[in-house]
Amino acid sequence: MATLPGYSGAAEEFLQRSRAQIGDVLEVRTDWGTVRGTLVPRYASSRPSHIVLKLPSGYNVGLDLERLRGARVVSKGEKPGFSAPPPPKSRKGLPRVLVLGTGGTIASRVDYRTGAVHPAVSAGDLHSLIPEISEIASITPEILFNVFSENIRPSHWSKLALRVKKAVAEGFAGVVITHGTDTLGYTAAALGFALSGVPIPVLLVGAQRSSDRPSSDSALNLVAAVSVAATSEFTGVYVAMHLDDSDERVAIHRATRVRKNHTSRRDAFASIGVPLAAVWTRSGLEQVLQGLPPRGQKGRFVPRTRFEEAVVLLKFYPSMPPSMVTSVAASKTRGLILEGTGLGHVNSEVVSAVRGLVRKGVFVGMASQCVNGRVNLNVYDTGRDLTRAGVVPLEDMLAETALVKAMWALGNAKSPAEASGWMTENLEGEITSRSLD
Repeated sequence: MATLPGYSGAAEEFLQRSRAQIGDVLEVRTDWGTVRGTLVPRYASSRPSHIVLKLPSGYNVGLDLERLRGARVVSKGEKPGFSAPPPPKSRKGLPRVLVLGTGGTIASRVDYRTGAVHPAVSAGDLHSLIPEISEIASITPEILFNVFSENIRPSHWSKLALRVKKAVAEGFAGVVITHGTDTLGYTAAALGFALSGVPIPVLLVGAQRSSDRPSSDSALNLVAAVSVAATSEFTGVYVAMHLDDSDERVAIHRATRVRKNHTSRRDAFASIGVPLAAVWTRSGLEQVLQGLPPRGQKGRFVPRTRFEEAVVLLKFYPSMPPSMVTSVAASKTRGLILEGTGLGHVNSEVVSAVRGLVRKGVFVGMASQCVNGRVNLNVYDTGRDLTRAGVVPLEDMLAETALVKAMWALGNAKSPAEASGWMTENLEGEITSRSLD
């Protein structure tokens, strides 16, 4: 029932008998007395044996149906909703920045009456809620799609890349893409390869906490991203996220070397094996990495925006059966990235399965499960066996980046040999010449 999101089975039936809807104030009779509170949504996967009320104190309480004797609606509540304030007036003469909305926590808000998080804030709403960005640039907000990041696919990457290509032709000084953090690193890497040579800065930005929470990181991250997109002297694809637990500095990460390392901290993202591209503060950029590409010429920008979805990332584990690899061939997969242990190892049975996969024309690349360091298949017999089987070592490329790069290479190369060559070539800083300690 649409009015009772998250409820099913006995809990849904109990509430329907009371004609209750989300947001209504209920008075519930229990074995120990009467409880009054606001009915709030539940996760759809929750057990159907309880209902959840938000008490006047602000705390939520779960009530087991076996202990309930009835309920009545005390007052009807309003459906969760949100209305953004009008956007601030743009100042003339500022650089033009396109803000593309894709969804995620940065575009969500908490309804404090129900306690639910809603993906209800558009790119335009962010413009209204964070007026500081209008002091930095002339903002053009646009919703490209509105999905949580776990639902983003390579087809979304292509759509983003094509929109950035159009933004370059339209004369924007930079592009900011709001994105959920869970798969932000994948999208950043994808755009890093697809938009090679982009003459304007492209900043992906997310938030660990929704935009109206007191502890939210969305405002500072977005201000930093817009500032870099509008005024930086370097170009390329980057990620802008909190540097630490303060509200003073935002890290600017290279797109192909960034990884989410924590589920909930605001400083969840880190540049792996490389220095930060820059650090943003309200007084300007600090620690700008030398050698970043400068703003360039539009005519030299030829994006490659296709991605091959039939690529698999497989993490090796002790006792992993070779059938895990042979099943890849059965699914007509064109590429496999193995995430091996240490220097890039799998057990001997898997080596034999990989050999058969390569013979069928499947590209197989090796990344390491280790966060730092690089693959070396020349040290131990297992590594040499993998080399003879046709596995391509991918140096210190992050496994997630290797997956995305293989999708991009196989989607754009004219031949398997060209795709394999691209995989071992450092195109967008994904491979370093020397690993940091």
